[in-house]
Amino acid sequence: MKKQSNKIFLILLILISFNIGFAASDFFNSLDSKKNITGLVNLDSDKNNEIENKADFSLFWDAWKVVEDDYTIEELDYQKMVYGAISGMVDSLDDPYTVFFTPEENKMFNQDMSGKFSGIGAEIGFRDGFLTIITPLKNSPAEKSGLLPGDVILKVNGTEVIGMDVDKVVNLIRGEKGTKVVLTIGRDKSDELKEIEVVRDIIIVETVEWEMMKSSIAYIEISQFNEDTSAEFDDCVNSILIKNPAGIILDLRNNSGGYLDVANEITSRFVADGDIIVIEDYNGKEEIHKSRGGQKFAGIPVVVLINEGSASASEILAGALKDNGKAKLVGEKTFGKGLVQKMEDLKDGSAIKITIARWLTPSGIDINKNGVEPDFEVELTEDDYLNDRDPQLKKALEILGR
Repeated sequence: MKKQSNKIFLILLILISFNIGFAASDFFNSLDSKKNITGLVNLDSDKNNEIENKADFSLFWDAWKVVEDDYTIEELDYQKMVYGAISGMVDSLDDPYTVFFTPEENKMFNQDMSGKFSGIGAEIGFRDGFLTIITPLKNSPAEKSGLLPGDVILKVNGTEVIGMDVDKVVNLIRGEKGTKVVLTIGRDKSDELKEIEVVRDIIIVETVEWEMMKSSIAYIEISQFNEDTSAEFDDCVNSILIKNPAGIILDLRNNSGGYLDVANEITSRFVADGDIIVIEDYNGKEEIHKSRGGQKFAGIPVVVLINEGSASASEILAGALKDNGKAKLVGEKTFGKGLVQKMEDLKDGSAIKITIARWLTPSGIDINKNGVEPDFEVELTEDDYLNDRDPQLKKALEILGR
């Protein structure tokens, strides 16, 4: 993984440090096409030789020169060309979760994680090669329009999105409050496509909600793991403990994930200090994350609700509680997004969100593509959803009632 990161850093450094202020033609006239990369980047000779043996980097410069010399339709946007080259490099990794963000796209991503943005309020991800609605956020325009977890997005405003990465599709769906976007979707492997019109709005994500149910059961719903979730959850915990609950239902259905650190903090409220929460696997080199203490629900029975919209950080939480014997899982197998990304900010405000590892549950189960299996499999159908029935919640109450 370190070799791969170094290689990516090297290519980025070459692309970004190229001085557009010089005439490109003068640069290429002075550049020997067989010249190695030592003159462009100051790296040790072993690293230069390693890259030169694996790739003919002069092809990039040759292609740049062809565009510079021969393209005459309109004036070249050199910065856009640099961004395009970086995007192409990142896309070549064939990892839908490794993405290059322009400065504007990076700003939008950070707004998402802060919990406030303008759009339709739906999380999307890849399943079987297709962009899929992971979850419509509660009370969002997406939910009100009838979009469901599992809906496959085929077009956005008539533009086909098959083959696009997640973040580019998100940018197409985003827009100003009050404007409309039409999604063409496939549902339940039916040949009939649906066009669903959604009116965009300001989305403010309140990530933790709770209530006391019958028989002193505390119901907690976590919709996302963003910057405010830990504080919201701790407030919820303190309020619940005053009620002396007989059991807890933790609803992670349609929770598409978020920050690892936040998931670790919340898991620590259920898992004893020192117990394993999740394992990060870096090509065979493991980093173990353990509970940080602060377990407040000791001795209280817990049932966790999961479905195919539960992804990433919510799978970490569910998997940790299951493997540590702290909860029973009810519902359907989770999404299976078990890859770890980190953000690498670049000097102009652009960034790369890059996959660096994969998640493993405490017992070593690979989450990616496999998901987390429930202890009690209970389906919630479209008919249940439309008629306000919740057999999964009913099963959870039954288990706690025993």
